[in-house]
Amino acid sequence: MSVVQQRGLVAHADPASSVQTRCQALGLARSSFYYQPCGESAYNLELMRLLDEEFTNHDFKGVLGLRDHLRLADHLVNEKRVRRLVRHEPVYPKPRLSVPGQGTTPYPYLLWDRPATAPNEVWSTDITYIPMAKGFLYLVAVLDWHARYVLSWELSNTLDVGLCLQALADALRHAPAPHIFNSD
Repeated sequence: MSVVQQRGLVAHADPASSVQTRCQALGLARSSFYYQPCGESAYNLELMRLLDEEFTNHDFKGVLGLRDHLRLADHLVNEKRVRRLVRHEPVYPKPRLSVPGQGTTPYPYLLWDRPATAPNEVWSTDITYIPMAKGFLYLVAVLDWHARYVLSWELSNTLDVGLCLQALADALRHAPAPHIFNSD
């Protein structure tokens, strides 16, 4: 049972018994019963505003990046303080899905100067993610370049090959296969 629940039981118990007796029966320290939480200080509220502003502008930064930003702005804060301040609105850096791995060779982009002149000539797919309270949702869309139309899309909480294949299969059910299929 949480301290908040224990406080409620002590407060609403039989008034004939003393607060001391009620607290002892529940194993709650009287100081916990009388404790009134104080709000955040003005300085902490200012830090929270700065953190929110920085994360809005640079959502790839995690707790350590936000700590470094505050330090550059002459605020002496440590990692634990930043974690506590962003606890109410968790900060997750964006996953680095587009960064190539070690030893990969970049290939030339062959469709750079080639416009799509007819529907179903060039399709492309894109994967994006949507930040949620506890992680991310992944959205896969198949697009027709000429019509600039979303042919199909799939949404999932895991990023796996099945998600992409399902989006492609749905697009192929509704339209003829393209001449070129461009993917990341």
